[in-house]
Amino acid sequence: MSAPEPEREQSASEILGAALGGAARKAGLDPADNGATHKVVWSAMGGWRGILESVLPSLAFVILFTIRPEPLLLSLGVSVGLAAVFTIVRLLQKSPPSAAIGGLVAAAAAAALALWTGRGADNFVPGLITNAAYGTAMLVSALIGWSLIGLAVGFLMGEGTAWRGDRRKRRAFRWLGIAWAALFFARLAVQLPLYLADEVAILGTLKLIMGLPLFAPLIAVTWLVVRALYPREPNAGTPPEA
Repeated sequence: MSAPEPEREQSASEILGAALGGAARKAGLDPADNGATHKVVWSAMGGWRGILESVLPSLAFVILFTIRPEPLLLSLGVSVGLAAVFTIVRLLQKSPPSAAIGGLVAAAAAAALALWTGRGADNFVPGLITNAAYGTAMLVSALIGWSLIGLAVGFLMGEGTAWRGDRRKRRAFRWLGIAWAALFFARLAVQLPLYLADEVAILGTLKLIMGLPLFAPLIAVTWLVVRALYPREPNAGTPPEA
């Protein structure tokens, strides 16, 4: 009897691709599924619950801070409180709490920083850092030929990093990565000057405007490009979804 072959050790790119692909699948972004584009975008945003969890804490902070900037604890407390309520509701309903928990942790960290410095504008520092980090990661990975989007899609479609040998896919993933980087850097370019100028109300309003309203169209474009790169045969007797 021959000895079993040792398992091949995964490369860093495969591990990263698996992590990104797993996150995309949890968000409802699996190109292997033949879902309609609008349903995929809606799923990626988390439906009405995801939209409320994403928007309401920040919206409450902006409104309360504009009406009554002092004490700062009031607007920050309501914002964190709303995020906590969303998390508790998910836990009680035994639905996946990851999105709400992520929002709660982010809101709590931002509030703690703002309370520590005494500046309402510092409530937006984690978002600025996130946009800078995501934008840089997307841009650098796209320019060096290892697009993070390509790694995620390669894992989801079961081809690993084989897409790098296809010029069409490599070019498409490079431009998708650049497009996502442009979104994150556009947010940073608009919001950072407002942060430095301590324009809290305007900063908070533009953060909301440049959030889901820009995220949704780019998700749709990404989905359509990936679907074009990996066409699927419709099931017999089942009309293809638009």
